Amino acid sequence: MVKKDERKPVLKSEMAPSNSTIVFLSYCFLLVLIVAGKRSAIEISEAKADAVAHHYQTVKLSSFLSSSICSPSTKRDKKYGSLKVVHKHGPCSKFSKNIEKPITMEKILTHDQSRVDAIRLRLTTITTTGKKDIKTSMATMPVTSGTLFNSGNYIVTVGMGTPKKDLSLIMDTGSDLTWTQCQPCSSSCYSQQDPMFSPSLSTTYSNISCASPECALLPLATGNMPGCRSSTCVYGIEYGDGSYSVGQFAKEKLTLSKNEELENFMFGCGQSNEGDYGTATGLLGLGSGKLSIVSQTAKKYGKVFSYCLPSTDSDSGYLTFGKSGISRNVKYTPLLTSLRSSTFFNVEMVSMTIGSTRIAMRSSMIMDSGTVITRLPPKAYLALRNTFRAEMTQYPLTKPLSILDTCYDLSNHTDVRMPTISMGFGQNVNVGIQPQGGLIATSRYKMCLAFAGNNDDSEPSIYGNVQQMTTQIVYDLAAGKVGFSTEGCA
Repeated sequence: MVKKDERKPVLKSEMAPSNSTIVFLSYCFLLVLIVAGKRSAIEISEAKADAVAHHYQTVKLSSFLSSSICSPSTKRDKKYGSLKVVHKHGPCSKFSKNIEKPITMEKILTHDQSRVDAIRLRLTTITTTGKKDIKTSMATMPVTSGTLFNSGNYIVTVGMGTPKKDLSLIMDTGSDLTWTQCQPCSSSCYSQQDPMFSPSLSTTYSNISCASPECALLPLATGNMPGCRSSTCVYGIEYGDGSYSVGQFAKEKLTLSKNEELENFMFGCGQSNEGDYGTATGLLGLGSGKLSIVSQTAKKYGKVFSYCLPSTDSDSGYLTFGKSGISRNVKYTPLLTSLRSSTFFNVEMVSMTIGSTRIAMRSSMIMDSGTVITRLPPKAYLALRNTFRAEMTQYPLTKPLSILDTCYDLSNHTDVRMPTISMGFGQNVNVGIQPQGGLIATSRYKMCLAFAGNNDDSEPSIYGNVQQMTTQIVYDLAAGKVGFSTEGCA
């Protein structure tokens, strides 16, 4: 028996949605699209805003100024060849306590230009004339050039001799020979704050003979041929401004820290010194030549050293020999071989970025701890300056100061909004410059772009210490590279 189909008949109205339902669903779909579109637009707008914000930074003006209180670095390893670095004119330096009238920024910049001129002259002298006799030459060195000790320089304290005597030395990557004033002064010595080193009171001091191979290394380190006095090797460094240091080339125990002593360290014991050297006792040569402390300690530290210069002169940084304390985030660029000098560290600079604008510039650049303001090729500097000015139109320009031609009057402001600046080196290494390396305070409310241009393309480009601040810079001579890490000194 066939059963009837008991399923309920499907009405036509139940088989398809009504017109009102279709309209409602279409409205909902359109509403979803509109909301999604607005959300996408908002996200794109926010992304653009984030991108723009990423290229600018707002900084308190007070952060550009020094404090009267010293803030020491905590990253220095006191056990392994690490020295505290202080700015000569800041509260961390003992020298600043005895200075009645602080040095002006204009004078610092004048001294800085003299140093740059000395570097250029040194390179020209080596290229065109070779080495000179110390009795007749006016050959120049790129460092410690008389008044250059009073510019923006950094000081470390080392121990010399047995028993140890502390000496305050200017750290300088642009010099090989370490030297200090010594007693007795045969003709003249300048005033210094630390007691003068006396070789006769040290049991580990010895002179180097004229016929020794060590004496023959002096020409590359000083630009002058050595002299000879009573069979003792005599060094001589002369400067373009007429200042000089002459004395015995000797060996002595050098103490870096409680557990780090270097025997038979070769240095200059200056017994005739003239010039405006300030109150520092001498210089610590960190160059790449054979007489630098870096080369003399190669077996112990592997020709590796690093330093971090503080962001203001009221902070302290560090100088470390060896690989201790090197950041894992260091990015390296190759060292270039210079045919003009074995002392300087040269790297390839390929670009600068100001805000979102990238400026291509290909140039060999000297890394120099003693030059204050970075020097750039003329066209590259003009591009940097014009781009920076275009980003700072909300602030009134004021008159230039010395070598700084882009200065702003910020007397009506408590902070400044400025574009970010980064330096591009070979091997795709980009180094961000902190705000205090982009603008430099020349007075309480006057800030200037902290770069300067060379007169022509033949002059060397130099990476100055203002732009190096708070960056750990690693010099690995054995591997032929220089590294950068922007994690700070504190």
